[in-house]
Amino acid sequence: MSKKSRVLTGITTSGTPHLGNYAGAIRPAIMASRQENVDAFFFMADYHALIKCDDPARVARSRLEIAATWLAAGLDSNRVTFYRQSDIPEIPELSWILTCLTPKGLMNRAHAYKASVDQNEAKGVEPDDGVNMGLFSYPILMAADILMFNAHKVPVGRDQIQHLEMARDIAQRFNHQYGAGRDYFVLPEVHIEENVATLPGLDGRKMSKSYNNTIPLFEGGAKELKVAIARIQTDSLLPGEAKDPDSSHLFTLYSAFASAEQTAAFRQQLLDGLGWGEAKKALTALLENELAPMRERYNDLMGKPDQIEEILQEGAKKARREATPFIQEIRQAIGLRNVQAVAPAVAAPAKKSGKAARFVSFRDEQGLFRFRLLAATGQELLLSIPFDNPKEAGLASKRLQNENIIDLVNKTGHDHSFEIHLDGQLVASGFAAASEAEQDGNIRLLADSIESMKAE
Repeated sequence: MSKKSRVLTGITTSGTPHLGNYAGAIRPAIMASRQENVDAFFFMADYHALIKCDDPARVARSRLEIAATWLAAGLDSNRVTFYRQSDIPEIPELSWILTCLTPKGLMNRAHAYKASVDQNEAKGVEPDDGVNMGLFSYPILMAADILMFNAHKVPVGRDQIQHLEMARDIAQRFNHQYGAGRDYFVLPEVHIEENVATLPGLDGRKMSKSYNNTIPLFEGGAKELKVAIARIQTDSLLPGEAKDPDSSHLFTLYSAFASAEQTAAFRQQLLDGLGWGEAKKALTALLENELAPMRERYNDLMGKPDQIEEILQEGAKKARREATPFIQEIRQAIGLRNVQAVAPAVAAPAKKSGKAARFVSFRDEQGLFRFRLLAATGQELLLSIPFDNPKEAGLASKRLQNENIIDLVNKTGHDHSFEIHLDGQLVASGFAAASEAEQDGNIRLLADSIESMKAE
């Protein structure tokens, strides 16, 4: 069985999705997520939205509308990982860590920043006038989005290729500086969807809110869809006169949603002199047939924000099952370690009058359930991954107490720590050591502590 390829897609929450967004990003991404060999991650990039949008109400509304749109369009939240960027605190933490090793010169070359500088110089104002640090360091946050989950592929438009190349560069720098033989980050691949439709707007230019030429997806219902299509610009040829389909953006819109047979028939009708009014009616009927069921689902979801919130919170939990232990590994790599892990481990016998080795259960800051294993000396030997409920955490700690712990240990060479796996899944991690000898001492102390618990 081939390993799944992880594909990650981000959606900035700064506006209401239109027909071009659906054809160019939403529809192809959802179709790709249904492939058996794809592990799809979809997130709403609400931190990114703050760079250009300072209207809190608009950002909040956009988060709701975009979530409802993707779900209404067929995104299966049980099959994919669907979450808000701002619900994963490990992402901004990783972004700061990456910021501390990214050269400023690399950010100086980012297209968005250079474009702003060029515009300012053309106006005769200061080069950085109106440039905030969010815009300047945008590629680093984007790198953190991708590297946090070690995505293999990131579908982007051609204008985003440079950002993917920067993410690869940043990942390589981290692996080289802190890896010590281990590559913490996968180098993401750019994935350009050559066949994805770039829809023309009402005036023939690319459909964009910036041009005010969009066709609504769900907003305004069937009435607004019909009104927008009626505004599509056409030439002055009358009914009965042959039309050139290849120079008609109305035909381009039609073919983006029609089958091959429908497209061929529509082309012939235009060549035979179909009037533009009738052609617009045909496009309206075609789009309404596809969008009406989704619009009904969208309106239902928009009336149930609690249901959307529940889906997003479940998605955040799913994402953080990976993000939380991974950021702990990153912290260990860069030296942000538990102070107990810095001191040399000495396998001293437990004091007769002191405490015995023991598991300690607790809830972390996110409300998830974890456990620690403490030696008789009080030294922390293990820290578990987060569990959704206390029963799972309790069963895992009980199994560790009853198993031959040495058989479950996997050494990690990069920082001389170790991991504990049950049934092939990571359940707990030890702490970094200064040397292999110290690592072996920690493992011996772990085994002695478990054996002492069995003997009680």
